[in-house]
Amino acid sequence: MELNKHSKRLTQDESQPASQAMLYAVGLTDEDMQKAQIGIASTGYDGNPCNMHLNHLKEEVKVECNIAGLVGLGFNTIGVSDGISMGTSGMNYSLVSRDIIADSIETVMNAQSYDAVIAIVGCDKNMPGSVIAMLRLNRPAIMMYGGSTASGNYKGKKLNIVSAFEALGQKMSGEIEEEEYREIIKRAIPGAGACGGMYTANTMASAIECMGFSLPYNSSIPAENPNKLSEAERTALAIKNLLELDLKPLDIISKKSLENAITLVNALGGSTNAVLHFLAIAHAADIEFTLEDFQRVSDRTPLIADLKPSGKYLMEDVHNIGGTPAIMKYLLENDYLHGDCLTVTGKTLAENLANVKAMEFEEQDVIYPKENALKSSGNIQIIYGNLATEGAVAKISGNEGLLFEGKAVVYDGEQAANTGITNGEVERGDVVVIRYVGPRGGPGMPEMLKPTSLIMGAGLGKSVALITDGRFSGGTHGFVVGHITPEAQSGGTIGILKTGDTIRISAEDNSINVLISEDEIAARKVKWVAPALKHTKGILYKYAKTVASASKGCVTDL
Repeated sequence: MELNKHSKRLTQDESQPASQAMLYAVGLTDEDMQKAQIGIASTGYDGNPCNMHLNHLKEEVKVECNIAGLVGLGFNTIGVSDGISMGTSGMNYSLVSRDIIADSIETVMNAQSYDAVIAIVGCDKNMPGSVIAMLRLNRPAIMMYGGSTASGNYKGKKLNIVSAFEALGQKMSGEIEEEEYREIIKRAIPGAGACGGMYTANTMASAIECMGFSLPYNSSIPAENPNKLSEAERTALAIKNLLELDLKPLDIISKKSLENAITLVNALGGSTNAVLHFLAIAHAADIEFTLEDFQRVSDRTPLIADLKPSGKYLMEDVHNIGGTPAIMKYLLENDYLHGDCLTVTGKTLAENLANVKAMEFEEQDVIYPKENALKSSGNIQIIYGNLATEGAVAKISGNEGLLFEGKAVVYDGEQAANTGITNGEVERGDVVVIRYVGPRGGPGMPEMLKPTSLIMGAGLGKSVALITDGRFSGGTHGFVVGHITPEAQSGGTIGILKTGDTIRISAEDNSINVLISEDEIAARKVKWVAPALKHTKGILYKYAKTVASASKGCVTDL
């Protein structure tokens, strides 16, 4: 099998002497010129704990590729720290970064004629961005997740990133003093790795492993566990095997493997962001996968993991009870997964899991058997109504109840909502509405962890609902509905709501409605005028002009 079928265009073609001169200049030898070239894409950068260790992993993978008889060539792409940018205008760039990552990996891989790609990723948008690029390229590819951080600790209580967000609300409500507030912040994140709960990073890492695009155990091995470095050798050998098999991403992905991914998302109580990202991944693969598919999979998948944000455990606890493969094996044995789907090992999912130790339930309560599931169906619910004629996404763990009806408290933007919540404008029984924060209106569909954390920290979590045309962080919990489409900027009903309107959200029939007449809705829409886009140049302007709705995954290449 010819392993260098792309790079030989540069290394073997006599009409490309300048290409060869450049490659000799970076240190390649005559022998190297005959080898396959592996692009090792890292989203590593210094300013984010999720990503700060990734360039070191990149160097380890590069060494192992060279030992395996390949030429590893590293390059970098961007990242945006959701945890750092949350609650600021920087969050507008978060979802945008997914497409920049995909575009830049595609650009470097095609421009440099690399034969395969290994993407080393950390924070939330890194993973779908890299997978989208892999599907566009359709060359042998593996995603390597950098792992999650360890838990922090203060006074014997486990901490994580959401602890820091919610500490602000606790301080404001008088539950904790300034000194304790500062100590929680200092101790919440002890080192490298992505946020430790079943937030978006761990949701996507787990689901992509289940989809077959990363090696077994990759998603659950913590960032600072010694086994994470040993993954470099496994990854290098696996990419060589994929080259020898000529097994490519479009050979691996299918509607069934997408269903596997969404099954695991629901079983683990994962992030609503998975909906956006897997819609975009399906689009890149030209597979028809819609909101109805998410609901269908959720309906048949029990929620069996007691993981944060709705539960009490972290990804490090999943690692300690056998890792993601142990959970996948349990789901497979109970007919929730398609075992015949191919993976980056060159084997099927069932073959990968054949020798994995079976899940035991007697001495752990991180994962429950299906008979004692925390919820009989998944936590991701797709809902419709006059407020979301094209759909919205709710995250219902079962702890919030199934029905909420209350008076709207309407805010045009997150900052106004944060100020209003802080000033006591929101009371028990209210429905907080945050609008003009969708893909176009945001722009960039920023996440709403800060307002939900303020609500939780103030002790209103079970008595206040929040709806938005923006997104929620994977760390969000409570009675929340996001991704409302059409968004306010595009003329959706959420844009004509008034404070005092009654909103009814039902997880019993998956509906979300404002309780006013159709005539009143029509009359208000006649008077509504679309506000000007918030940016007139630059990446956010380009994004607002090209992005599709949340119901289509916020893709920018329709």
